Amino acid sequence: MAEKKVVKRKGLKNVRKTKKRRARNQREKQILKVALKAARAAVAAKAAEALEKIRKAISIIDKAAQRGIIHLNKAARLKSRLFQAYNKTK
Repeated sequence: MAEKKVVKRKGLKNVRKTKKRRARNQREKQILKVALKAARAAVAAKAAEALEKIRKAISIIDKAAQRGIIHLNKAARLKSRLFQAYNKTK
């Protein structure tokens, strides 16, 4: 017969930590998505505040990359594409 596994306190603590971290990461990703969407919409509408929204989005992208929410290369790609779209509207 298979032995019964003993649940250790450390394992339970790790589960709690993982839940908190996952929730935090999801919040950060959602904030990032909202900022990107707003910046892209402003660029597409050729709004006057497009550059300000892009700056805010870039700040959020950099923070997410620094915290490990997204990869550094993905952050660079997102920023590059935002500026490319902005420069096309000029």
